[in-house]
Amino acid sequence: MRVLVTGGAGFIGGNLCRELVAHPGIDEVVVFDDLTTGTESNLEGVGAELVVGSILEPDALDDVVAHSDAVIHLAARPSVPRSVADPVRSHLVNATGTVNVLEACRRHDKHLVAASSSSVYGPTRTLPKHEELPTRPQSPYAASKLAAESAVLAYGATYGLPVLALRFFNVYGPLQSVGHAYAAVIPTFADAALRGLPLHIHGDGRQTRDFTYVGSVARLLTDAVVRRVASPTPVNLAFGTRTSLLDLVDRIRGMVDLPVEVVFDPARPGDVRDSQADSERLEELFPGHGPVPLEFGLRETVSWYARQIASVPR
Repeated sequence: MRVLVTGGAGFIGGNLCRELVAHPGIDEVVVFDDLTTGTESNLEGVGAELVVGSILEPDALDDVVAHSDAVIHLAARPSVPRSVADPVRSHLVNATGTVNVLEACRRHDKHLVAASSSSVYGPTRTLPKHEELPTRPQSPYAASKLAAESAVLAYGATYGLPVLALRFFNVYGPLQSVGHAYAAVIPTFADAALRGLPLHIHGDGRQTRDFTYVGSVARLLTDAVVRRVASPTPVNLAFGTRTSLLDLVDRIRGMVDLPVEVVFDPARPGDVRDSQADSERLEELFPGHGPVPLEFGLRETVSWYARQIASVPR
């Protein structure tokens, strides 16, 4: 079996490719990535083939899809703040790019597993968030991911394409980039704490997230392509946990040797207050899959960042 991963040089993709190449039912793994946010270093020693190209280039995309048995579509322009700064580019990559992937899969009749986002739910107060809730995107990023997800499900309904749209919830873990304006909260906090720098919280810190360890995501995505799992409806990819940023800070504080200072900044536009997944539909499709405890995942992640800091010559 030959699996294509768009955006496979990113942080989730790098972890996923390690899981894919280790699976006995998968013979080859091909990564299609323009390296805008991903890096070749995320694939070092993995054994996956890297094809540099963009999902906005239909001809190049068609060629790699044609020679694959299944496609995992991770390529995207991530980050709510980035989309606020440049909404057109976010829409182009996330929405139009996904339609390009779908067209290639339709032409060659390929199974597609695609990454959506919990951000599509918006500010609904219902917790946990189940897939039948109305969607209310509050940022250009969320709107572009909803457009992409809708296209995936529409192609499944219209053309009979086997598709699975998974709504990711705050995935974290090793390889996640840090040190830029759009970095996610866990790598930002972990890196700052290890360096003795203040941790900046946007808002009061009581906002909550359903943090999902990247190892859990990689195992589930691998299972999805091996078993050709498809669904006519979106599926949450998270396990129903809920952690506040203040709790997250306390946990990280206990994992580092330096004092941890917290600075509270103004809340950011487009950020959702609370996020927690209803995992019932996921459990039906993927029995036996469960979450990595946050304490374990955080320790693995903080240890990884500590090694990266130690490896840089002073």
